[in-house]
Amino acid sequence: MTQPTPGTPSLLRAINDRAALQALLERGPLTRPEIGALTGLSKPTASQLLARLQEAGLVVLNGIREGLPGRTAEVYRLNPAAAHVAALDVTPAHIDVRVADITGAVIGEHRLPTPGRSAGDVVERVRAALEGAGAPADLRRAVIGVQGAIDPGTGKLGYATSKDMPGWHIPDLVPTLSRGLGLQVAVENNVNLVAQAEQAHGVGHGRQDFVLLWADEGLGSALVLGGRLHRGATGGAGEVGYMPAPGAPTAREAGRYANHGYQALTGGPAVLKILRSYGVRGTASAQAVRNAVQTSQATGKRADDARAGLRDIAARLAIGLASITSVVDPEIIVLTGGTLLAGGETLRELVEHELHALTIPRPPLLLSTVEGNPVLAGALDLALAATRDEVFSSTVPS
Repeated sequence: MTQPTPGTPSLLRAINDRAALQALLERGPLTRPEIGALTGLSKPTASQLLARLQEAGLVVLNGIREGLPGRTAEVYRLNPAAAHVAALDVTPAHIDVRVADITGAVIGEHRLPTPGRSAGDVVERVRAALEGAGAPADLRRAVIGVQGAIDPGTGKLGYATSKDMPGWHIPDLVPTLSRGLGLQVAVENNVNLVAQAEQAHGVGHGRQDFVLLWADEGLGSALVLGGRLHRGATGGAGEVGYMPAPGAPTAREAGRYANHGYQALTGGPAVLKILRSYGVRGTASAQAVRNAVQTSQATGKRADDARAGLRDIAARLAIGLASITSVVDPEIIVLTGGTLLAGGETLRELVEHELHALTIPRPPLLLSTVEGNPVLAGALDLALAATRDEVFSSTVPS
């Protein structure tokens, strides 16, 4: 029988350090007795720990707490300057950036138009976006959300055309960005990042198995299975825009990355065309859906037509969701993106009704509750989690 290896003093110190740093992150500023109580450490050990973390630049004094029995107590907090990270959302039109310190406090945001047209442009535009957000020189990590996904076998961006992501289809995209920017870079599918944000902050919190559907001008999905994001062998899990759908042209007729499948059935241009056929106007799909919902609340022929148009869209959305539901059998389905959020509860109820008429599993459909830019929120979550893991483990002996 193999005997457990006893912990060395240095390893035990590292474990205690990490526990204290995690407590400061989750609870905020704490006194030495509070840290000792939360970690189970004696007073002398807690004092030695705090001195060690202060010397390492991970913890700083945060004033004095008075009014307590006995002596006044010094209060400690996690040093915000211990590390900084960035989150980026790259689209054909702009790059949005958010920079935060290790506590998660946002210290800068910026939007930069035009991502670039070549490999050199990509690095320079990302650098310019970071500088615009006031990223410090010691920025440790950036997580970048993009349309498409990195194929781990080739290192190239797939599931997106050069029109979708101009300049980003280069060999070794992640190493090129990391070298050019001088920091650790991760490139992630934007809808996967939305699912990450939903799992951390929204209706997906605490759910082990859920599907997220993003519907706007384009369609995308993300799968969380067993509490973990499922990316697939080539990074393309959830790229449902290309999924064959009844009544829509296939890749054989239209071309591999042309308008076909689920995208042709319920993407933004299709939604706009459908609603216009029912007399509902709008310059974009989200606006047209919002107009349809407002019109449907009234009475008369225009209201009847608007309701019929929304039912048509719901039926089309349910066709794709039925295929996903039949394979994955999720606990819930999260609806998000401009088209679905514009439709609100009215469209949600219609899609749920249509889906439940098609499948044996009947998962509830829930609207996203994540506010702001969910791509940035998810990217920041990933960047902070990885960086905190590194920083909080920095005292582990090599």
